[in-house]
Amino acid sequence: MLSWIDGRPMELLSVKDRGLAYGDGLFETIAVNAGIPVLLERHMARLGAGCARLLIDLDLTVVRAELLAFSRELGDGVAKLIVTRGDGVRGYAPPKAVAPRRILQGGTKPAYPVCNAELGVRLFPCATRLAEQPLLAGMKHLNRLEQVLARAEWQDAEHAEGLMLDTSGRVVEGVYSNLFLCRDGVLFTPDLFRCGVAGVMRAELLAQAESYGVRCEVRDIGLDGLLQADEVFLCNSLYGIWPVRALQRHQWSVGPLTRKLQAIACDLLDS
Repeated sequence: MLSWIDGRPMELLSVKDRGLAYGDGLFETIAVNAGIPVLLERHMARLGAGCARLLIDLDLTVVRAELLAFSRELGDGVAKLIVTRGDGVRGYAPPKAVAPRRILQGGTKPAYPVCNAELGVRLFPCATRLAEQPLLAGMKHLNRLEQVLARAEWQDAEHAEGLMLDTSGRVVEGVYSNLFLCRDGVLFTPDLFRCGVAGVMRAELLAQAESYGVRCEVRDIGLDGLLQADEVFLCNSLYGIWPVRALQRHQWSVGPLTRKLQAIACDLLDS
């Protein structure tokens, strides 16, 4: 695995790092094609917004330059960019002199089954609930224990993803995907004001759909609303779009709006 820390090839990390101690940081998982990071501007914008909310004074110009150089060396694969607040002493209080740490890891793209995109996937109904915390909502922060617990709930190959609700019973997202549904030609996706990750592919699909004249709504969605949908699909920045064909006994067909947006996502990931 290709690995850089603070712009230099390295694999050793300080035990004082606050990302290790407290999950004090953020990360981006970025597809790389022919040395070029895909959806770079959306990844950088989300990282910058997250750092501003966490009061991490990160030089985005340096990060961009390092990511571009790293991607050229990687060629084709996946770059994981981790930003932590850096080293600290014991205690939760952030150090006054902050030196954010930049970690880049590169590997091959995951080999997802082709049938996931072609035929659709079955969702596992996760019992693990997402805590409602608006201060952290939307960010791709390093605290992912909810997702770890949710993903441990199933081991079979029948389910490709899990459906996660919040503690009030609202539909939020997949374990590692964002969720969309279509009803009467309108595209809906859950509001992530309280919890969840605001994915870069989610943002791009909302923008692309509106440019094609598709009405889009970001709103709270209950389980009944999901079950009443005409089409349901998942998305993320590595695989694009997977149609959802089933959740327990409920089934959906792969619809035309899903296929249209899936083609757009494929073009983005192949560019």
